[in-house]
Amino acid sequence: MILETIDSPADLRDLSIEQLHILTNETRNEMWRVVNQNGGHLGAGLGAVALTLALHRSCESPPEKLVWDVGHQAYAHKLLTGRRERFDTLRQESGISGFLSRDESEHDAFGAGHASTSISAALGMAVAFSQGPDPLRRVVAVIGDGALTGGMAFEALNNAGALELPFLVILNDNEMSIAPNVGALSHYLNRVRTDPRYNRAKDEIARITERLPQGDLLVELGKRWKDSVKEFIYHSMIWEELGFTYMGPVDGHDLRGLIEAMRQAKLVDGPVFLHVVTEKGRGFAPAKTDRERGHAVSAPAPKGAPPSPPKYQDVFADTVIQLANDDPRVVAIT
Repeated sequence: MILETIDSPADLRDLSIEQLHILTNETRNEMWRVVNQNGGHLGAGLGAVALTLALHRSCESPPEKLVWDVGHQAYAHKLLTGRRERFDTLRQESGISGFLSRDESEHDAFGAGHASTSISAALGMAVAFSQGPDPLRRVVAVIGDGALTGGMAFEALNNAGALELPFLVILNDNEMSIAPNVGALSHYLNRVRTDPRYNRAKDEIARITERLPQGDLLVELGKRWKDSVKEFIYHSMIWEELGFTYMGPVDGHDLRGLIEAMRQAKLVDGPVFLHVVTEKGRGFAPAKTDRERGHAVSAPAPKGAPPSPPKYQDVFADTVIQLANDDPRVVAIT
């Protein structure tokens, strides 16, 4: 197995694309085995395996910092950063954490338990680096489409776009959170991810502008034309209006495409927003039809164990539903 030879992210850089594809499947199988044994969050992590391999192939952790939003999508990251031999202890007493832990590995730049915090944390690191001896040191934040709807994420995007630091935000867009995403941002992402006109137009513009003479005026004209077409197609590209260079949507299971996108992102001086579309629960069929089963798996109960008490969130939800049935004026805010 290739996975058995990976003790740090540096080991990935000698692998071919074909070997990385094999490693992707081996990593998913190991996650599936351990999570079904110990319980844990499965769907988001399975969908982010190729993205994780591409990230560690393209970045030099720990000098370059990777900040994951919560820990649900970071099990593959744990397997590839020296914790493979202890992965059987996931979520067990004295074992490795189900989330990120700075005490556990130098590759865990930020310990996250709540969603929507990654961009703020990563931006703080980028600002700190900008004041030090290596101001071009890159920081990457990986955030899901559900977490992106949090207000803290938008405060950080607003701040990052104005600072113009070398900073990469990767949107792991799997079209699913624990419950369906709602609101204007969800509709916007759905339009971007499903409309092929933007990618076709972007590629055609790139081909034409590459043929332009290198005069400053014509190059600037080409850039303005490219922006105008994007504006025409989508009315406004919210990320570019916030000060980011937008890249995507990129297939989150195409390793070659992901590695190339990250290579191009490194060539940009300021903040970059890379939109990656993944399939939650990749390789795990129930995740496609059952959101909660795809999100997390419970460890099997020991034989003879008493039934587990109801979960707090289930009691809360049932109670709110009962109250709403009795009184249509009840409004629930999560």
